[in-house]
Amino acid sequence: MTSEPAGTPAPHHKQLSREQVLRTAVAMADETGAGAPSMRKLAERLGVEAMSLYHHFRNKEVILDGMLDLVFGEIELPRDDAGWRAALRRRAVSARDALTRHRWAIGLMDSRKNPGPATLRHHDAVIGCLRKGGFSIAGAAHAVSVLDGYVYGFTLQELSLPFTSSAGVEDVAGAILEELPAGEFPHLTEMITEHALRPRYDYAEEFGIGLDLILDGLERRRDHWR
Repeated sequence: MTSEPAGTPAPHHKQLSREQVLRTAVAMADETGAGAPSMRKLAERLGVEAMSLYHHFRNKEVILDGMLDLVFGEIELPRDDAGWRAALRRRAVSARDALTRHRWAIGLMDSRKNPGPATLRHHDAVIGCLRKGGFSIAGAAHAVSVLDGYVYGFTLQELSLPFTSSAGVEDVAGAILEELPAGEFPHLTEMITEHALRPRYDYAEEFGIGLDLILDGLERRRDHWR
């Protein structure tokens, strides 16, 4: 039986924090566009054995819970010194930005049965902003539903488009226009020629316009929800 020579250091075991594991998992998901990576692949990226991850997470689902909580933590919370409308507009823009960075998270944001602290803090702050703004609890529920549905839906649609720039819009819209039978789709033709093919048209601007339409409607309805 051999023994270690005197003065030989003990084998080093890499210490991992929970946040380090989760941020690595988010980075991997951003690269692939998928959700939580497998425990094996995550361990390989971190340079540890897969069993080391079970010190912090009992399974992959717990990792996904934590990943989504990190995404929620990136979304700006409504500020107390702003009116409800301005605060929730900024929050919606911030949410779209976060979902654009982490496109795998769309459709999963409110799917978890064990939401983390950032997720709970986020939802509580949004509801509180609406309540301080004069919404009844039912009205706040309606407002959260329509705002989140719009943010998630618009971002999903935007990320699915076959173009990413104004030049891309011109290429795609122009090609569609060329294939349209003359006079058969007059309203679509008008939309393309008079709107989408305008100089420097940016589809992303539609987000703010639609958001203001929703906020206008919520403001008009606020006092009717009791």
